[in-house]
Amino acid sequence: MIKCIAIDMDGTLLTSTQEITKENREAIKEAQDKGVEVVIATGRAYEEAGDLLKEAGIITPMICANGAEIRTNEHIIVDTNPLSKDLARQMAEILHKYQVYYEVYTNRGTYTLDKTVARSLIMDIFTVSGHVKDMEEIKKAAEERLKEIHQLDSYEELFEDDDQVIYKLLAFHFDPIVLGNVREELTKLEGAAISASGKENLEITSVDAQKGIALEKFVKARDISLSDTMAIGDNYNDVSMFQMAGRAVAMGNAVEDIQHQCHFVTGTNEESGVAQAIRKALEE
Repeated sequence: MIKCIAIDMDGTLLTSTQEITKENREAIKEAQDKGVEVVIATGRAYEEAGDLLKEAGIITPMICANGAEIRTNEHIIVDTNPLSKDLARQMAEILHKYQVYYEVYTNRGTYTLDKTVARSLIMDIFTVSGHVKDMEEIKKAAEERLKEIHQLDSYEELFEDDDQVIYKLLAFHFDPIVLGNVREELTKLEGAAISASGKENLEITSVDAQKGIALEKFVKARDISLSDTMAIGDNYNDVSMFQMAGRAVAMGNAVEDIQHQCHFVTGTNEESGVAQAIRKALEE
């Protein structure tokens, strides 16, 4: 019997236009009404994810920045797994070496050195993916994301500020060879975890900040067995929770490699695949 459901956001709960379908909203509410604990497990920063959930009327605990934060229903932080400043600097040096654009996620929001590059990058990713064909929709999605990103002259401002806690570095590049070289160097850093939420990016966190580890802590605190837990996702930053959960469900839009690592495959994010997976579990 499924007692907890962990749900990724991008490519899973969200459509390509960053919306949560009525079917998904209703299925989550049905699960909660039946006593199932639902948690949103996202690579997004809280600021990016929380507003979307509030607008959709979804009230759940949250695992943010791939497990760097765990928040309650009221979105109060109850656990953090940040990067040390020294490790974050080493990661930044590697990214600078390969001239890879990246953003820094902290306890005070997400930062970039260039919002113009960030805007162009977001629009390119949406265009290349082919899921969103309307240019106005692409521009709207880019501007929505940019609202939550702050611009700095130098990331040293973050590394030197004792009040800033570094959660994650999110790197983007369209050349898979460059990303492969960066990944290879990053994996040599002790205490680093490298995953991805798309073929154009790398998500870089502490080895303790992974969705699977956070999910294990989450269910343990609620006296729920991992065997009674279902995880739904679409990409490599979801693999750690697929490995932990008793039932791993891949989205229909996930790449074949991800689908092969799961017990079941549901519909795509455009087809409310989350709702399909939830209702199938509730019927058992």
